[in-house]
Amino acid sequence: MRLNLPTLLTLSRIILIPFFIMVTPYHPFLGVLIFGIASVTDFLDGYLARKTGQITKFGIILDPIADKFLIISALILLVDMARLSAWIAIIIIVREFLVTGLRVVALSKDIVIPAEMGGKLKTTSQITAILCLIMDVNILGVDLYDIGIVFICVALVLSIISGIQYTVSFWRRI
Repeated sequence: MRLNLPTLLTLSRIILIPFFIMVTPYHPFLGVLIFGIASVTDFLDGYLARKTGQITKFGIILDPIADKFLIISALILLVDMARLSAWIAIIIIVREFLVTGLRVVALSKDIVIPAEMGGKLKTTSQITAILCLIMDVNILGVDLYDIGIVFICVALVLSIISGIQYTVSFWRRI
């Protein structure tokens, strides 16, 4: 297996996770920076893979797993930091495992279930929520924690809806 730039970006997301976990509780701004960089690689790796024709089976499998590792790590960290209710994190995490499992099973049958708009909106909501919940400060009279809670609730609803969509798509294609 030859590593290409999109795959290296995906691997960098996984490598950043331990640094994010260790730094964030003590230096939230640095944690936001690390999480932000890791999140940008999520968008960049897929874009570059499509643009340069470097889409690989390994990348198709690794990319969503790296995404899940990053999001799940952040959710667990936020629960540990008492900034997120465990039940919200659990529902989102269960959905992530369900969808990833379905995608891996489908891929083993040479069926690719592409990301749908609901999943992309969910990811964007999750990233926004996580960034705001980590910072937990007021900026110009705007409470980022409150904004984070709104976005995590949106992400929760989108997680459920997109999880159902992926499940239906899986069963139709299998």
